[in-house]
Formats: sequence, C-alpha cells, structure tokens
Amino acid sequence: MPEELGGRAKMSVRATTTSLILCALSGFCGALAAIVWIDTARFPAATAQEIVLPAPQTAVQPPPQRPVVAPPARPQNSLADLAVEERSAVSVYENCNRSVVNISTRGVRADAFFFLDATTDGTGSGSVIDTSGHVLTNFHVVEDAREIQVTLFNGQSFEGQLVGRDSINDVAIIKIDAPPEMLIPVPFGDSSRLRVGQSVFAIGNPFGLERTLTTGVVSSLNRTLPARNHHSLKSIIQIDAAINPGNSGGPLLDSRGRLIGMNMAIASRTGQSSGVGFAIPINTIARVVPQLIEKGHVVRADAGVAAVYETEKGLRIAQVVPGGPAERAGLRGARVVRRRRGPLVYEQIDRTAGDTILTVNGELAQTADDFLGAVESHRPGETVTINALRDGKEQAFRVVLGETDGD
Repeated sequence: MPEELGGRAKMSVRATTTSLILCALSGFCGALAAIVWIDTARFPAATAQEIVLPAPQTAVQPPPQRPVVAPPARPQNSLADLAVEERSAVSVYENCNRSVVNISTRGVRADAFFFLDATTDGTGSGSVIDTSGHVLTNFHVVEDAREIQVTLFNGQSFEGQLVGRDSINDVAIIKIDAPPEMLIPVPFGDSSRLRVGQSVFAIGNPFGLERTLTTGVVSSLNRTLPARNHHSLKSIIQIDAAINPGNSGGPLLDSRGRLIGMNMAIASRTGQSSGVGFAIPINTIARVVPQLIEKGHVVRADAGVAAVYETEKGLRIAQVVPGGPAERAGLRGARVVRRRRGPLVYEQIDRTAGDTILTVNGELAQTADDFLGAVESHRPGETVTINALRDGKEQAFRVVLGETDGD
C-alpha cells in the first residue's frame, strides 16, 4: 500500500505541474493576444490637414474617493478561521506530536520450513514519558527485537534498550540516551473519567508515515480482550479513530492533549482500520510503569494455585504449588493414584480429590481469569479468604498471598 500511495502521489504531482505550466502558457498567450489586439487596433495616424486643435475646456475634477480601510491583518497561522473542532485537533497535534516517537525493530525468527533464521523488521509508535529517556510502547512492538531504533520528532534516531516488560498488559518501557532538551514528555490523564462519545486523538506511525494524526470518539468502555497465560485485558477503550499497522504503542489523547490510553489493536478482517480500535487505559499503564522502570517487571500477588479445571460449580484445583500459599492454607489439588498390575505401574488422576474454588473475598470465580483478577487486585503479603467446596461442603481458607514476577 505505501508504494501504491507513493506512486499515485508522484503522478498527481506531475499532473499538477503540467496543468500549472499549461495554465501559465495559456495565460501568457492570452496576454500576448490582448497586447497584439490593442496594438493593431490603434487608429491610423492623422495627416497634417486633418489636425484640428480642440477648444480649451475647463478641467473636470474627479469625484472625491472614499478612503479604503483595509481589514486588520491576521497572523498567517491564525486559528480564527477554523471551526471549534478543528482548533481542538490542531491544538492537540501541535502540543503533543513532539512527544511521539517512531520505533523500528529488527529481530530474528526461525523458519520452520528451511530451518534457518529469518530477519524480521517491524515498526511501531511510542510516547516520551520523562526527560530521562523512558519511552512507553506496546510489548508486542518490541517482543523478540534484537535491535530497536527510536526516532524523535526532529528526525534524530537513538538506539533503544528494553528495560521493562509486562506481556500480560502489553506494556513495555524503552530507554534511550537522548539529551533532555529533545525529550518532551506527554502529560498523563485519567481514563476513569472517560465518557462514550467524547473526542479522542491518535498520533502514530501507520505504514511508516511518521506522526500521523487521526481523530474519532470513544465508542465504548470496559471492553475485555484475551491476553496471555489465561489472563484478560479489562477496561479496554474502544475507539473509531483510524488505527493501522504501525500505530501500536502510540498515544491516545483527549481534547486537552492528555494521555488517556495507548493504541494496541484493531478488529479487522483485512488487517487495516475498520473503525473498531482498542486502547489500553492509562490508569492500567500508570500502575505498572513505576515497577517496569525500577525492576524491569511487574510483581503480582500469587495464591499458589498452578492449574484449575473450569466446572459448572466453580474452579476445581488441578494442582497447587508445593509449599505455596494455597497448600499452606490447606487447599488441595487433584490426586495422582498409582496402581500396579504385575510389573507395570499405572497412574490415574483423581480430579474429585481437588477442592472447587467458589469465591475470593466474596467475588465469584467462575473462570481462571476471574480467579487471577481477584487475586492480583491485592498485593503480595495480604490475606484473602477463598471459599471452596470439599466433599460437598463449603469451607473457608485464609490464604496469605505470595508474589510472582513472571508474565
């Protein structure tokens, strides 16, 4: 697509140049014709006999002319002639586009057919969040990247280093060594105050076209999208602003130029914008960014439940972490039963031996995502009450949460 657009643009420039030239020539010819016509239309010169001197006449004074008052000059870049919506868009772009960076990556992936390593190139967007050189983007933009190049608004590029990652929330922090005066942080907003219908502005690098602005509205709030490791992304913002490949990691802004989300995905059958885009809310990002900068990962609360089966009644525990919080609290997983028949030993899993989790601190746990969400809403070291069925009877288990730094 970019090549086709480029080709068309060049053709239209040639066409415009040609038309301008033709217009200039036709104007010149018209002027020449007018000059020739006026010159050939002069009256023949009078002979000496035909010269008659007119009688002197009193000069007629021309009527007084009214002074022409010129309108006050407007600045060349004045916004006065623009509509309110246009002024808002221009203001947001002019205030925020220097905070947006272009991200180019190069990685290596194994070719399953030829059993060779294949070089892969990618592009994305990001936002400068401080003058120390930290850049916010999506984790999937830099995943598996061996080389990261970050280009600022002034065209200068810097090598980027991945210093923090949260694959579950699809958030990553890149660090560049750029002079502080080149780094213009984008201000954070508050995604909890968003309303359906309010204007949003996306700036990014679609198809490699740097710092492209698209506009739209909040189409819906609190969408849920699938994530990694049985997690889900919650409170996702749905927008209708055009989002295309290369926009990932770029900022979603409100009408005051505040960062309210990070563009991450689209719903499309063609791989291009269909008017249904999704952004991670800034409040989710703000909770993990300090840990990513300080530790490089996110520390989450962990209940020590390694695997579960989803049933109609609740989550039946398949396996607990040996010595983990759940086992210490008395919760049980499925039991492995070994039977010997002659020289052979058979193993069977008795799932009925596992406790069935019903609630975590009163919150229903119907799915693995429900359970993880309830646990991770707390901090490591806090105590939660897990109600579970054992032998048909409901029991309460007090679990002191541990921590995990894995994705």
